[in-house]
Amino acid sequence: MTTNSATTTPAHATAADLLALSPVIPVVVVDDASHAVPLAQALLRGGVRVIELTLRTPAALAAIERVAAEVPGIVIGAGTVTTPEHAEQAAKAGAAFLVTPGSTDRVLDAAEDTGLPFLPGVATVSEAMRLVERGLTSLKFFPAEAAGGVDYLKSIGGPLPGLRFCPTGGITPESAPRYLALPNVGCVGGSWLAPKDALASGDFARIEDLARAAAAL
Repeated sequence: MTTNSATTTPAHATAADLLALSPVIPVVVVDDASHAVPLAQALLRGGVRVIELTLRTPAALAAIERVAAEVPGIVIGAGTVTTPEHAEQAAKAGAAFLVTPGSTDRVLDAAEDTGLPFLPGVATVSEAMRLVERGLTSLKFFPAEAAGGVDYLKSIGGPLPGLRFCPTGGITPESAPRYLALPNVGCVGGSWLAPKDALASGDFARIEDLARAAAAL
């Protein structure tokens, strides 16, 4: 595998930059790496120029590599980074950013070692404060709905005013605007942009329509 991250996002990009790429970051599980390029192209046509491919299937790294090499207009990230090995493998595959569901020291160290921007996952105030001590202020809030949702993020905005979040987990097109209205939310993560049935049937026109609606949020 070759590293292609330079083709997708500038080397100086920061985690804060990731939160400004799109109102919604598509969170995608790919079972077939051949779906990755047409999926990314459909998202781009719909106005969404970022995608988080989760490392939950054997096809994920190959999918990241293909998108990084063949769709330079989209910023390709690796999600569900739960081990140091995941971070290293994703960077080698060409990921331009990393997303973790939680924040252990080993995973954070490995993510930092790649030199890529990353969104570390938190679900509690204490976790968020620990990340602030490491100089990290752009975070993933996961699992958003199960961990308290809009009300939770609203309540911690006062004591933790310097943080901005990408809430992910259980968010829908209907609930996304309520998150995006919060001053400490830069974007949301959404799995609805790439439904499994649409990927399986190759219905990329449907994905393009979903992306267009998400880009307008």
